[in-house]
Amino acid sequence: MIDMMGGDTDDQVILAVDDNGKFLEYIAKEKGHKGKGRRHFAIAVLLQNSQGLVLLQKRKHNIFDNIWDMTGATHLLHREDGSDETLEEATWRCLEVEYGIKEKITFKNLGFFNYFKKYEKCCRDETESLFCENEHCAMMVGEYEGEIKMNPTVGYEYKWMEKQEFLKNIEASPKNYSPWAIEGIKILKQNNFFN
Repeated sequence: MIDMMGGDTDDQVILAVDDNGKFLEYIAKEKGHKGKGRRHFAIAVLLQNSQGLVLLQKRKHNIFDNIWDMTGATHLLHREDGSDETLEEATWRCLEVEYGIKEKITFKNLGFFNYFKKYEKCCRDETESLFCENEHCAMMVGEYEGEIKMNPTVGYEYKWMEKQEFLKNIEASPKNYSPWAIEGIKILKQNNFFN
């Protein structure tokens, strides 16, 4: 099954953290997203090119479907070998899954944000659970000039957009964007990304 963030499978183990990103315990991905969820580590990725354009995708998502998002998003995973992904490794995995990008791009973490967004999945019966996003998210930014090959299981389409146009559009029409993109914009603005 497609993960809500980045094409991953449902048997993932993710990292539960506090509001400051301090590791608490390993949890099943499902536990991080049901009911009030558990705060867990995630990333939002934004690629730009040398022309000052940013890469956005129209996301296929279990709940926040058919809305615009940053380049990509996923969770940091606990691997079967007992190690945890780094921010960079999760970002590289995200870009390979979502766009087929295998290049080890250099990323800068512009900062972290916390957000909580609940939603109810349309259900077949009354026992269907309330779902949420409850994340401590790193805002990862990098530059890329290569080929894009979107994975059709995670996105409907992608586009390169001028940075200022992106900022104006997300501020004017936030309901057209993912909740984590809306929060990520605040970090980008604090870091003068749009100047």
